[in-house]
Formats: sequence, C-alpha cells, structure tokens
Amino acid sequence: MGIIQEFRDFAVKGNVFDMAVGVIIGGAFGKLAGSFVNDIMMPPIGMAAGKVDFTDLKLILQEAAPATTDAAGAAVKAVPEVAIAYGKFISVGIDFFLMALAVFILVKIVSKLKKKEAAAPPPPPPGPTKDQELLMQIRDLLAAKR
Repeated sequence: MGIIQEFRDFAVKGNVFDMAVGVIIGGAFGKLAGSFVNDIMMPPIGMAAGKVDFTDLKLILQEAAPATTDAAGAAVKAVPEVAIAYGKFISVGIDFFLMALAVFILVKIVSKLKKKEAAAPPPPPPGPTKDQELLMQIRDLLAAKR
C-alpha cells in the first residue's frame, strides 16, 4: 500500500495539478495564436507578397524514376526524388516569426490588462496606528521615570 499512497500524494500535489492546468491552457493558447497567425495575419501578407507559396521551392538532387523493367525483363525498383525542400524551411521560418509576433502581441495585451486591474494599495489610515500609539505611551512613561 505504500507505493499507492506515495503515487496518490504525488498525483494530487498542487505542483502536478498546476502543471496539468498549464499544459491545457498552453494548448488552448497555442490554438489561439495559431488561428491568429493563419486566419488574421497570413491572408493580408499573402496578398501583399503576390500569393507566393514557398512550400514548393526545392533543390532537386536526384530526379524520381518510375518502376520499370530492364532489358532482361527484371523489375527495376522506383527511385524516389531526393530534394532539399528549402521552401518548406522558409515557410516554417515565416510561420515561426509570425507566431512569435502574435504571442508577443497577446502577452503585451494581457499584461496591460493586468496592470489596469492591479489596484493601488489603500492609503494609510490618518494618524498613528495602534502600535505607534502604544510605543508613544511607553516612550512617555519611560521619559517620566527619568
């Protein structure tokens, strides 16, 4: 029963629960940021760039060859294309930049909202506090004894 008790204690600790909530909220935030990039930022950028699609850009190192038969009638395997897909890399880089920008903008908005929510500390009450009054009484009593 010891290991079951230890696992239960571990699983219900605040840190594990907080981490699980963070992962769930992070996933939802990732979807929000992804939608912001793909649905709001990318369409105008695509139009401004002349509807350029980088994903098809590649440097072909070896052309693809279909399956054939040789002169003796033996089957020759198909050869897949070997290419450096630098266009996909450019596209992913642009997506990363836009995603980072979107997250930055969202974090700035949230931090501004939090600053507005943070209330100023209440002003101190007028006059001395009870502790200060007590200390003044002690001071006066000590001064009177001298």
